[in-house]
Amino acid sequence: MIVPVPLHPRRQAEREFNQAENLARQLGDRVALPVATACLRRVKPTDSQTRLTRAQRAENVRTAFAFNPRASELVAGKCIIVVDDVFTTGATTNACAKLLRKHGAESVCVWTLARGAYHTE
Repeated sequence: MIVPVPLHPRRQAEREFNQAENLARQLGDRVALPVATACLRRVKPTDSQTRLTRAQRAENVRTAFAFNPRASELVAGKCIIVVDDVFTTGATTNACAKLLRKHGAESVCVWTLARGAYHTE
């Protein structure tokens, strides 16, 4: 199953789409896997990660996501692919993967479209 990284509702309203969800749906169609958008939700609007250190990025998203308890049966024992648009330090996808594993996913891997450059300066 594929789970896209969710946007906070405010950001989604600004953009009018979630790029990770769009990617996930395209991938799901091509590899014949279901896309589950109701497993995770972003409950905390986070600051831009671009100028944060690795540790600050992890802290920024540590409590940004919540698991939908009604999705427990969906993820229990499943191998899940988390999809995001850009992978820089992995803080965002790691936060999502931890929640999915905590709620019963057998394994979680990450697929992204692009690899962002991370500068420690």
